[in-house]
Parts: sequence; C-alpha cells; structure tokens
Amino acid sequence: MSVHLFLLSPVDSPLYSLTIHSSKSVGNQQIPLSSNLPTWSTSAFAGTLTALSGAASVMQSGTTGQKQMGSGTDRAVVQMIANASLDAIEEVMRMNNAMYLKAVDKFNEWTVSAFVTPGNMKFILLHEAKNEEGIRAFFMEVWELYVKVSQPAASK
Repeated sequence: MSVHLFLLSPVDSPLYSLTIHSSKSVGNQQIPLSSNLPTWSTSAFAGTLTALSGAASVMQSGTTGQKQMGSGTDRAVVQMIANASLDAIEEVMRMNNAMYLKAVDKFNEWTVSAFVTPGNMKFILLHEAKNEEGIRAFFMEVWELYVKVSQPAASK
C-alpha cells in the first residue's frame, strides 16, 4: 500500500509531492481487467497501461524468458490521477465552503481526498484505505506545518 501527497499552488502548479510506501495491505482486491490485458499491453508502455488497468504487474514472455513489466503505482499515472481530480476538486469547492473536502474522486483502487487552504493552496492525497478522520487530522497537521514554514520567522 502507498499514499501520495501533492501540494499545489493557487494556480495548480505543483510545489511538492511525496510518496509513502507501507508494508500494510489493504486486502486482496481482484481487478478483473488486470487478467484480461491484451498482448500488446506488454510493450513499451506496459507500466502506464498496467497501472491504468489496476493490475499490480504484467509478465512479458520473450526469447530471454519472462520479464516483469510495469507497476501498479507508476509515478506518471499517479500524477495523472491527481491532476485529473482537479476538476472534481473545483466542483466540490463551488458547492462546499469547507477546507477539508473529503473524498472527491476515485480511480480504480485510488481514492482522492483534498484540502483547500484559505489562500487556495490545494493538498491532494491519493490513498487506498478509508479513514476519514485520520485523513482530516493529517491534512490539518500538514496545513499547520505549511503555515509555519511559509511565514517569515518572527524577529527576536
């Protein structure tokens, strides 16, 4: 299981990203699409296609034997999911004035939660497990740290 955090500026430019890997498992989830990938999906873009399908990996057979292709958490795909969720975040922001927007989008096993500061900074978290209260507390801590770091040091 992994969690991905993105901090975006008010104009949606990425300022910071962090990926945290955990050995804890969310549970055995079988994605039927992963077993039905076409043979051409094990080509050069196997990582992206595999990640989009929700499969953990794909084995490619060749003259040198079998080789594992791709990963279900390719960085480019995770960034694409976060960027694609920006429209959903904007839509929820129009209907809800809260800072913590909860789960705003879902893509395969990834749930996208968002937090918007009064200055319109966006904190986006991609996660697999549900823990609304824990995620809200995490966002509050990230926001407090962001405020401390972004404020000029008090003069002595």
